[in-house]
Amino acid sequence: MQTLTIATRASALALWQAYHIKERIETAFPDVRVALNEITSHGDKVLDKPLALIGGKGHFTKELEEAMLGGEADMAVHSLKDVPTYIPEGLELVAITQRQDQSDVFLSHTYASLDDLPEGAVVGTTSLRRRMQLLAKRPDLRVKDLRGNVNTRLRKLAEGQYDAIILAYIGLKRLDLLKDIPHVEKLDFFIPPMGQAALGIEIVAENERVREIAMSLDDPDTHLCTRIERDFVAAIGAGCSAPVAVNAVIDGDDVAIRTMLGFPDGTRIMEEQLRAPHDTAEDLGKRLAQTVIDRGAKELLAEAEKVAFKDEMPERL
Repeated sequence: MQTLTIATRASALALWQAYHIKERIETAFPDVRVALNEITSHGDKVLDKPLALIGGKGHFTKELEEAMLGGEADMAVHSLKDVPTYIPEGLELVAITQRQDQSDVFLSHTYASLDDLPEGAVVGTTSLRRRMQLLAKRPDLRVKDLRGNVNTRLRKLAEGQYDAIILAYIGLKRLDLLKDIPHVEKLDFFIPPMGQAALGIEIVAENERVREIAMSLDDPDTHLCTRIERDFVAAIGAGCSAPVAVNAVIDGDDVAIRTMLGFPDGTRIMEEQLRAPHDTAEDLGKRLAQTVIDRGAKELLAEAEKVAFKDEMPERL
């Protein structure tokens, strides 16, 4: 029997995802036994600063990639939204699982919906993308940083540190945590981030058996849409200190993509969308990127990055 080792973050949600992939692999390949290498990432350890100030979401993938390059794992399972567009030499992002519900969700113990929040209410999120879209709609609200794992964030909400918080729906659904929240509202007007609600399967590039196993997990439509999103983010050079929302979907015979970017305070908003027939959509992300670049997106993002955390100094790697 062959043993395949998956590197995974040690958080509850990451372990759910890893065990889900383990079960799928062992069902499809009865001769393979899957072991997990649980790793506490730097992004999970440093909880007192926004991600953008400790190197961004790459801190959720860096240690897993080092484990693969060091021969301690054959595969890593990531939340695709946490995977930078740059993949280290020797590794490859080969498969993307079928995307689930991409919604951002409003949670509160006191108020039934976002519209019910009173002026000046405190909303928790550390995502600059969420902050931008929230304040574009409700500039009267106060946004307060929210770090920690899902259970920590929900505890802070229950303790009254926030009037409401905003999280990704799919993580709460997978961990069966929605039932404990009195008021839940999907924020359908929010545009998701690159790769939301899909899992990325990264492997050691030269291992063809692991590649075969990983490819059995791939969903072609999700792979196309998320690659278009990742192409867009790579082309505009968006870092974690700039709020960018982008989402590509299959719409009949077409692929449609939309984006929103701007300042974290909900001002200087730029929105754009494109669509193309499915068979000519491969470069749709790059085309949308060029459209917003021509409108000044790179300059806008550079300014947004300067003001995102102007009271704090970035921690250098």
